[in-house]
Amino acid sequence: MMSYAQWGNALYSGKKSYGIIKNRRIPLTVGAILMAISVIGIAIFGLNPSIEFTGGAEFVVTNTVKNPPQQPAYNAVKAAGLNEQTKVAQMGTNGLRVQTSQQPNDVELKIQQELAKSYHVDIKKVSKTSIGPSWGASVSKQALVGLLVFMGMIAVLLMAYFRTWTMSFSALFALLHDFLITLGVFAYTHIEITPATIIGLLTILGYSLYDTVVVFDKIRENTRDMFNQSRSKYNELANLSINQTMVRSINTSITGILPVSAILFLGAALLGTSTLLDISMPLFIGMIVGTFSSIFIATPMLTLIRGRSQAIKDHNAKVDKARAAAVESGAVTLKEDGSFQEITPAVVAAPMVPGHHKGQASQPKRKKNKK
Repeated sequence: MMSYAQWGNALYSGKKSYGIIKNRRIPLTVGAILMAISVIGIAIFGLNPSIEFTGGAEFVVTNTVKNPPQQPAYNAVKAAGLNEQTKVAQMGTNGLRVQTSQQPNDVELKIQQELAKSYHVDIKKVSKTSIGPSWGASVSKQALVGLLVFMGMIAVLLMAYFRTWTMSFSALFALLHDFLITLGVFAYTHIEITPATIIGLLTILGYSLYDTVVVFDKIRENTRDMFNQSRSKYNELANLSINQTMVRSINTSITGILPVSAILFLGAALLGTSTLLDISMPLFIGMIVGTFSSIFIATPMLTLIRGRSQAIKDHNAKVDKARAAAVESGAVTLKEDGSFQEITPAVVAAPMVPGHHKGQASQPKRKKNKK
């Protein structure tokens, strides 16, 4: 059984390969189904925006008993004369947050008094924050504009960097995949969306995009002289690129998910800090989904689009013709199922040797002075 380093070397050198592009219909179908389920969840259940987006009043009760019950908060709001739906959440180990729609000052004061009475604290321990509906609408508009500007700039930059719209479109499709699935989780779980959540969403889009660009850059490197050879097709070189960057994607994801998991489960779950939960939840979901999309969605979508171009079709025919001639000459053999024996890719990197950059042999040599 090979070690993790040996497995990575085998993938990078092409000695071991996973047929991701050959079976691209499976991950693309799975991704499309997850996106559809997310859209259905958003349409049916909707999202749960915080008062920063909708406007309203927020009351925070501090210095109560450890893990205070939430039912007294509902009773206090009802005693103040409100029969509407109220949001109650724990803050820390001895705090509570209560959110209602915007109310007149006398009603909000009554709610403060009832909350202080219900939790046996001084009214000074019950803080109040009011957010008008116009300010909430402005925040919502700015969040939407920020997202659209982000996507537009990404599309332009990718087209300028890769000099092709196919990679730009495929990367944006992968970002849309990550965005919809993350929002779908929020829709089904009804977790509140706050400005911190929006920051987390934009962060995971950048994280996923970075991973995708690394794969696409390797594809561009491996296919630079593709049309000058007749051994490997575009799909084969794209599949090689995914395998070469797979270990890097996994390592990057693990090193990113571990600290986010600590923030999510230790900081948010144990300490009960809502802001930590708001930003760590989309990061945790998005990093997992983003790793999947950078490997199984972006490149398969790219090969699906590029495969329709006439240049790729002509080159595939050229490779098939060369392989048929090689079979007739006995240069290659056929597998038991009648398919071609795997041809060595046109671009194969030298295997990496762990620690090759260390030791006395790798140190720079001092030139001897000629006498």
